[in-house]
Amino acid sequence: MTRISLTLASILVAGAAAAAPAAPAAPYRSPLPVEGTAPGFDGAVTWLNSAPLTVRQLRGKVVLVDFWTYSCINCIRTVPYVRAWAGKYKDQGLAVVGVHTPEFKFEQDLTNVNAAVGRFQIDFPIAVDSNQSIWQAWGNRYWPAYYLVDANGKIRYKQFGEGNYDKMERAIQSLLAEASGKPVDSGLVNPPTPAEQMQPDLERLGSGEAYIGYRQAANFRSPERVREDRPQQYSVGALQLNEWGLSGQWTVGAESAMAVQPDAAVAHRFSARDLHLVLGPGKAGASVRIKVTLDGQPPGADHGADIDAEGNGVITATRLYQLVRQTGKVRQRRFEIRFLDKGAEAYAFTFG
Repeated sequence: MTRISLTLASILVAGAAAAAPAAPAAPYRSPLPVEGTAPGFDGAVTWLNSAPLTVRQLRGKVVLVDFWTYSCINCIRTVPYVRAWAGKYKDQGLAVVGVHTPEFKFEQDLTNVNAAVGRFQIDFPIAVDSNQSIWQAWGNRYWPAYYLVDANGKIRYKQFGEGNYDKMERAIQSLLAEASGKPVDSGLVNPPTPAEQMQPDLERLGSGEAYIGYRQAANFRSPERVREDRPQQYSVGALQLNEWGLSGQWTVGAESAMAVQPDAAVAHRFSARDLHLVLGPGKAGASVRIKVTLDGQPPGADHGADIDAEGNGVITATRLYQLVRQTGKVRQRRFEIRFLDKGAEAYAFTFG
């Protein structure tokens, strides 16, 4: 009797154990470490595409904070990816907040910033950080810079500079999965990158950024000494790789040089697929005609998006202009841009 009872009890216990539900799996926890608390966006002079946002309002969402400025080529080339992430993950709990912190004074002008937002078709919220208050609060030092904030307001990932888009998107997916407890689409975006947004040809890049204003200028090779903030006639002869010079009458300021008279020019010997130049017409509503040559000839098939094959173009706004995109073998070239009207301002060369 006892033996039967024990056997029956054993069967009942075993059956109960077999029928018991499995213990719930532990919630997914991203391996990304906590790197601090998000400071927020106090100090913005205004917001675009949104009412002002706070960290408290964004609690519960994963937030990608994108520090950028509109004439920076490295920032421009990241825009298609940030836009694609904002669209793809919006309904999965991601909020993208751009922080527009200017490098040059003209980037503080709201008219210019609004025009750039429209030109790049940016529709996510942007905090306009013209006084660099948000930049300083976050301790940022780079354009572009990305900070990924989890649903609890903690910084979990940082990335500086363009590229490594797969790493950033994997980090976004990881924090979204942690916040929602649900699987996230593991595919990666592959947005179109037209004109100056095309990714750089780093393997054949032999030239770096070159500022024209005297505050940061280097490799200036006009024989005349720069007269700071005063008009002067300049000339330029032979140039070695990455040297540049002015010709005609210019006033060289801290951030830029202004063409005092028509027919002033800038020359640069470079080696890269793409050449860009940050230019402005000098005042709102003005336009300046330009003529570009490569090795003394019209650029032909090597013209950039902002000029034609004969090298003709017009400056109508202060922004980055793509002037050269070499279609064949990348080699050293002598670039020259001639300003057919006075008043143009030239800020910086960038390459890609």
